[in-house]
Amino acid sequence: MTDQTREGNAQRNPYAGAYPGNLFMVVAPSGAGKSTLVNALLAKDPQIRLSISYTTRPPRPKEQGGQHYHFTTVEDFLSRHAQGEFLESAEVHGNYYATSRVWIEEQMKSGHDVLLEIDWQGAQQVKKQFHNAVEIFILPPSLEALEERLKKRGQDEPNVITRRLLAAGSEMAHAAEAEYVVINENFDRALAELQCLVAATRSRFASQYARHTQLFVQLGIHLPHGG
Repeated sequence: MTDQTREGNAQRNPYAGAYPGNLFMVVAPSGAGKSTLVNALLAKDPQIRLSISYTTRPPRPKEQGGQHYHFTTVEDFLSRHAQGEFLESAEVHGNYYATSRVWIEEQMKSGHDVLLEIDWQGAQQVKKQFHNAVEIFILPPSLEALEERLKKRGQDEPNVITRRLLAAGSEMAHAAEAEYVVINENFDRALAELQCLVAATRSRFASQYARHTQLFVQLGIHLPHGG
C-alpha cells in the first residue's frame, strides 16, 4: 500500500491503512506550559518520539543540531520541500521551518508514537494528510495566569508580552475545534490528563488493529465499514 493510497483510504474509512504508531499534535499559546508538559510526558513514556523540525535559521547558543532542530541550508530545505518530504512548512522572519513527513512515517511504521509541538495553522496542514492525528489543546487557567507566566519567564520586554497575549487570544479561539483540551492549572493533574489521552488513543480500534493484526484475524475480528 502506497502512502497516497493509505491517506485516501483513511479519509474514506478511519480504520483503513492505520500505522501501528499514533500521531499527537499539541497546540498551546505561548506561556501555557506546553513545552514543560511535553518534556515531562516524554520522560515518563519512552514509546513517544518528539518530532524535531527543520529550519534554515542559524543555531542559537547552546542549540544542537538533531536535538533542538535539524539545521540546514535554504537550498537543502527547498529541495526537500520540492520532493514532498515535509508535512507542513512556514516562513517566519525570513527563515524556513518544516516538519519531516519521512521521519514521522518511519517512526509510526515502526510502532512508535510521534508528538508534534505545533501551532494551530500547522496542525491543520498535518491533519489534511494524517486524518487520524490527535489534536490536544493546552489552555491556561486564566488570562491573568497566562500573563503572569509570560512575565516570570523573563524573556520578553513588556511590548513583546502584549503582542504574545494578543496572539494567544487568536490561537485559543481555535480550542473549540480541537479533539481534546487540557487546562494547565495544576501541573500534575494536567500531565496525568495527557497520559490518559495517550493511553486512550492507543486503545482505539484502529491503533490496536494496526499493532495486533494477526491476533485480530485469528480471533475473527475484521475492520468495520468494509475496511
